[in-house]
Amino acid sequence: MSEKMIPYSVYLPEEYYDKIKELAKQRLASSMVRDAICMIIDGKDEYKSGYSKGIRDAVKVVKKSKDLQDISIKGCKLNELIMRQIAELDL
Repeated sequence: MSEKMIPYSVYLPEEYYDKIKELAKQRLASSMVRDAICMIIDGKDEYKSGYSKGIRDAVKVVKKSKDLQDISIKGCKLNELIMRQIAELDL
């Protein structure tokens, strides 16, 4: 799972554009659109795509944890160990 984000533009019907614009005010638009695209591309199986999103979200939470970054086991940061183990759960 790469962290690099690359901008991509899409054309939307005006009614959806207006809704996305409202979400943008709450700083939610990009993540919502990104998650929806990832879920669709991950597969048509709603369970699988939702599960994969949950895995990605869990990795993000662990990565951001300052407490887990401060703990090392055998020279490896705990957050990195946990992220690898969580990523292995992806379908």
